[in-house]
Amino acid sequence: MPEYEAVIGLEVHAELLTRSKMFCACPVVDLTEAEPNTAVCEVCAGMPGTLPVVNERAVEFALRVALALDCHIARESIFARKNYFYPDLPKGYQISQYELPLATQGRLPIRTSRGERTVRIRRVHLEEDTGKLTHVEGPDGTYSLVDLNRAGVPLLEIVSEPDMHTVEEVRAYARGLRQLLRYLGVNTGDMQKGLLRFEANVSVRPKGSRELGTRVEIKNLNSFKALEEAVAYEIQRQIQVLETGGRVEQETLGWDEVRRVTVPQRGKEEAHDYRYFPEPDLPPLVIEDAWLERVRRELPELPWEKYRRFQEEYGLPDYETGILTADRPVADYFEAAVRAARQHGVEPLRVAHWMVGEFFRLLNDRGLSIEDAPVPPEELAALLGYLQRGDINKNTAQRVLADMFASGKPASAIIQEKGLRQVSDTDRIAQWVEDVLQAHPKEVEKYLRGKEGVANWLFGQVMRRARGQANPQVVRQELLRRLQALRQQSGEG
Repeated sequence: MPEYEAVIGLEVHAELLTRSKMFCACPVVDLTEAEPNTAVCEVCAGMPGTLPVVNERAVEFALRVALALDCHIARESIFARKNYFYPDLPKGYQISQYELPLATQGRLPIRTSRGERTVRIRRVHLEEDTGKLTHVEGPDGTYSLVDLNRAGVPLLEIVSEPDMHTVEEVRAYARGLRQLLRYLGVNTGDMQKGLLRFEANVSVRPKGSRELGTRVEIKNLNSFKALEEAVAYEIQRQIQVLETGGRVEQETLGWDEVRRVTVPQRGKEEAHDYRYFPEPDLPPLVIEDAWLERVRRELPELPWEKYRRFQEEYGLPDYETGILTADRPVADYFEAAVRAARQHGVEPLRVAHWMVGEFFRLLNDRGLSIEDAPVPPEELAALLGYLQRGDINKNTAQRVLADMFASGKPASAIIQEKGLRQVSDTDRIAQWVEDVLQAHPKEVEKYLRGKEGVANWLFGQVMRRARGQANPQVVRQELLRRLQALRQQSGEG
């Protein structure tokens, strides 16, 4: 039996975060909150005699994405009518781009367990979204309801080349593209609301072959889990078909979440099925050099650039870097905390460890985003400064941070109010050690007879006597010094 290789490309549809629709002034509304069919006008409803007008903000958002993906930008692109006879678009066609799209020939760097590589981008183009159909089971059978609030919302389609061969690469590409869209501020990445949707083109071929196999398209995948499971299933299904002498049919499939299988929806449409032709009501979309250069200048630092810089500038390991650059607000918070922490002599790596660990745990426990964190980055830095100077120990710092989340108070106030400042005074610690040794002569005797582990128990008693405020390093040094002295006195050492 030959070994097989998968060949995978992704089509990603991202709704753009504009206030109005792509070709009319209707507001873009949240489908989960707005009443159905309340954001609809004569233009997006396809009434005769109406004319579309291009949303400039949507074009600018599309340019951000295309430039970030290092695409070739067409100075002149054409909108086309894509004939689309479904009830979710009342015009009977979708305004999209076909032969002359906005951008082509881009690339997205991804990271996998095998290292970094690049996935090529075939095209980036603008179009309008469709309405939403809800299928209902009634006493007289199944019927469908249509909500046209989404019809006409600006939609960006990003099509990759078939450069991916594993589920891991698909995952890295999909997550990397979502991260980029969020960094650019053009899409929230909210897949549960359908604001970001994936379609996967999957085929298999004998390993080493350069000829592409018959591909299928898996539609409307609205979560990373669905995308990964559908692609993995379809790869194995096609291999099984070929190994049993069958032939893979070109078709459009859906993903059955319950049965965890791909299911046929219809035969795969080709471009001629849509009968594309230039949109007669819209002139060519012209991108002037000055506009393009302004958009380029305003691009933020891109995720992969920030990843490399965090490692080079702050010396962070891969794990911490990945988490702290996953979202732009998290990266911004970290850098603000680092700037403040340096004034307290705290290294960036310590800030990273505390953010990835205790800080994120408290955020998750409370269901908060980084933007809603009750602890400003400067106050996190101040807390770590107390820890760095030995004014408090790690356990106390964790308690103080939890109090900061609960009360919103600064670390200084909590430490002062609760008397939590760590004691490093050697005389005072020596007295606590002596008190513990006097109070537990049997345990001291066990240590002198060779039970070294008793020292840890005695250490715990000293820390309890100090109510956790003693400097652990000073306590341990003093305790071991006294125990060694007692061993010499007893002649056991």
